[in-house]
Amino acid sequence: MPLDIQWFIFALISNGAISAEDADRLYQSLEGTPDLESYAQLVLDRMITGLSEEDQQSVLEQVQAVIDYAVAQAETGIGPDMPTNNSRAGSGGAYAPARRAAAFPRQAAPVPAGHRRFSSAPAAASAPAAATAEPDSDAPRTSGAGKKRTGIVRESATRFESIDIDLSQIQSYEDLPSLRNVSELSDVEIEQLVITLLTCLRALGASDLHISAGSPPFVRRMLQIERIDDWVIPAEDAWRLNTVLLSPERKKRFEEEQDINFALEVGLDRFRVCLMVQKDGTSASYRLVPDHICNLEELGFLDRDAATIRRLLDFNNGLILVTGPIGSGKTTTLAAMVNIINEKRTDHIITVEDPIEILQFSKGCQVTQREIGKHTISYRTALKAALREDPDVIVIGELHDLETIENAITASETGHLVIGTLHTGDAANTLNRLLDVFPPSQQPQIRAMTSGSLRGIICQKLVPAENGGLTIGYEILINSMAVANIISEGQAFKLKSAMQIGSKQGMCTFDQCLLGKYRAGLITYEVAKFYMHDQAETAQLERENAIRQAKQLQAK
Repeated sequence: MPLDIQWFIFALISNGAISAEDADRLYQSLEGTPDLESYAQLVLDRMITGLSEEDQQSVLEQVQAVIDYAVAQAETGIGPDMPTNNSRAGSGGAYAPARRAAAFPRQAAPVPAGHRRFSSAPAAASAPAAATAEPDSDAPRTSGAGKKRTGIVRESATRFESIDIDLSQIQSYEDLPSLRNVSELSDVEIEQLVITLLTCLRALGASDLHISAGSPPFVRRMLQIERIDDWVIPAEDAWRLNTVLLSPERKKRFEEEQDINFALEVGLDRFRVCLMVQKDGTSASYRLVPDHICNLEELGFLDRDAATIRRLLDFNNGLILVTGPIGSGKTTTLAAMVNIINEKRTDHIITVEDPIEILQFSKGCQVTQREIGKHTISYRTALKAALREDPDVIVIGELHDLETIENAITASETGHLVIGTLHTGDAANTLNRLLDVFPPSQQPQIRAMTSGSLRGIICQKLVPAENGGLTIGYEILINSMAVANIISEGQAFKLKSAMQIGSKQGMCTFDQCLLGKYRAGLITYEVAKFYMHDQAETAQLERENAIRQAKQLQAK
């Protein structure tokens, strides 16, 4: 059996889209030694039988993604460790692969010449078994409502092996490899240079690396921009540095669109990469993703507030928003919330991200992660498709257009728990942003829908911590009866006072959070006072500080 067909079958079985028996039976139904195109069309015809035209298109896109994966894996010359008939896992009937983590390509590869893009129209001449194959428990299921749950291979980042380097020797920016001689290096040497530089980021406590034409290389550390060299990167060097890790397919796409986002994995470190073209040449930012899923307390939520968020996640429907400026830790908070659901419930979670930054592996829940541009066109289309894929929880990386927001609110009203993010600074601005995207004639209806479906809003930003690092300051809004009335009446300016008096319901303002963190010794008096705006909370902070200083004097 050709390697590309072996990998195609392995991916389908590993994700429960087809059984090993059916995969073998379909292969044997083709005469001679079939190619991947013929076999994949046969499998596709079987999978779309009985589905609506829209559902057929969804399955078609998923099968095409598996084909791309199979072709890329076959190019390695190594076959998969195929599951056996005795490897059924649990009552769901899905086949567990013997080797999952190593199954994914380091770089995505385009479908080579001779492999066409597939049509969802049945090919009767090439699919004699499609009509006669008996349905089994591992095939995609459909219901009268047209919903389905279809297997699809798990996507991950562009992968590279880590560099063997003693990070304990990286004490300052002077210890980092230099970018000055890029013009003299081969592509392989530049690849190793960039990987080494990224590997050193965590040791220096940096969160982002920026390589930009016409500018010295710099990092963001503790919210501050710090240059790692005074040398200005020429446009030619910036292009080679920023595109050396791209596959040919991604490089071509970047040249066409002049913007691209993707996830990068170097050893155990993951990065969110954003490439763009600007007036001086190419620029890239590499954001370091946490090396594990943090719990809420690790992220900086006080125990009482972490318990409030966990209660929000007990709801089976409704809308939860995580908001804050760029770089405020929304992604890690979102990952922590998904992990809580994953551990305590037995549901189907669908996440839509751009790109996938933190991998979520199925525990109590079945987790399906989709990436914009790789598995779906946009947030809007992904959310629309998710409503037909039997989800219980839908996680949306960003709510940024009218249709996405409208579909999210509708989904939250129709039995789904929807968690999304917005780039807003506080609860009042969040609601204004949520509602203002709609035309004036529609806003009363949307306010009524939101007042009934909203569960809570978590607004956060990063502030300096007592220990020299960073922690989050936040405010939490719970949709009480009073808050629902404020939303339906369009009086968002009243939310702050409702939050101030709603502490028994789990609410807190940003200033109340800062005061609590100061009391817990997590931030300094200077930091708390700098970020506070409410006079009453500031006065309370000053009293707390005076008492603390008096106690210190008595101790001496």
